[in-house]
Amino acid sequence: MLNRRDFLRNTLSASLLPLMLPGMTMPVPGPKKFPYPAALNTRFCRSLKPVGRILELEGWYVWCNSPIFAPDGTVHLFFSRWPEKFGMGGWISRCEIAHAVAQRPEGPYEVQGTVLAPRPGSFDATTCHNPHIQFVDGRYCLFYMGNSNGKTNTKRIGLALSDSLWGPWERSDTPLLEAGQPGEWDDHCTTNPAFIKTPDGKYLLYYKSWNSAEYENAPAGSAIRGNRKYGLAIADQVTGPYHKYEENPVIDFSSRGKNEQLEDAFLWFQNGKFNLLARDMGFYDHAAGLLLESKNGLQWSNPKIAWLGAEHYIEQPPAPSHLKRYGRFERPQLLLKNGKPAWLFTTTQGGKYQTASGFVFKVG
Repeated sequence: MLNRRDFLRNTLSASLLPLMLPGMTMPVPGPKKFPYPAALNTRFCRSLKPVGRILELEGWYVWCNSPIFAPDGTVHLFFSRWPEKFGMGGWISRCEIAHAVAQRPEGPYEVQGTVLAPRPGSFDATTCHNPHIQFVDGRYCLFYMGNSNGKTNTKRIGLALSDSLWGPWERSDTPLLEAGQPGEWDDHCTTNPAFIKTPDGKYLLYYKSWNSAEYENAPAGSAIRGNRKYGLAIADQVTGPYHKYEENPVIDFSSRGKNEQLEDAFLWFQNGKFNLLARDMGFYDHAAGLLLESKNGLQWSNPKIAWLGAEHYIEQPPAPSHLKRYGRFERPQLLLKNGKPAWLFTTTQGGKYQTASGFVFKVG
């Protein structure tokens, strides 16, 4: 039975929802029931406290928000953006990577400008996307994905280096990791970089890919073409050369049927094990986040739930027709403090300008 305070809160929320302006969000009036079997709930998922949207930029779609603490305690954020006029699909051919700074993880953020733009004639000639910032061996390392024809089959992982978060950034003229040979599982691309330096000094680069034939010959009407898997490449220094693990892919759900897969991995090492966040693409559904664990970074557990769909944290107006990924959080990136997750940065469609923006959770 509801007490008077809960009754008023629920009634007020229900009465305001139809009046919400496009892009408005409100916290949900109370916790919702965990929608999966109880055994799939994780401490990480239970610890999340939604803070709200960041980087709602007029005229832009914002995606892929990767944060890092500066020595002075400020938060530097490297993010993907592309002009609104190109729609959601602009990420593949019109994207650049920009830089913003805030005094606190929850913002507000002040955009500093573009740090990586497409370079005509290079492997990243048409887009720069998927930023992933790390501080490794005394340098700032900005992993990213670029392509050269505005399509998925030239996506390749690159690396930019700087002694300062303010730049300048130096990037190679060649990709950090190439796709596989024709017919191999990863012959289509290398993308979604997730990097970790292990306690024993190895440099591990996880990457997403899939097979071109499966992608191009998918049955008509397929909701998702191809089956995305994760491979691993290993090096003795951050700049490579990276050598692919012989038993790749290390994460592969294809044998389960129903084209189950995942993407957007982020890794960290804690309590003697590797931890991996990712977006679900059919293992349970397409709304949840996944959490996998591994003792060695090679064999991974079955996923549990890392976060839930947006309706469990916020109330927002119905999805506009041009936003097909509305109501879910993608591209997880953690802001670590003393090696432990402190803030979860994601991206989600909608917001003030009905495009896409960052969304932040407090962890713990």
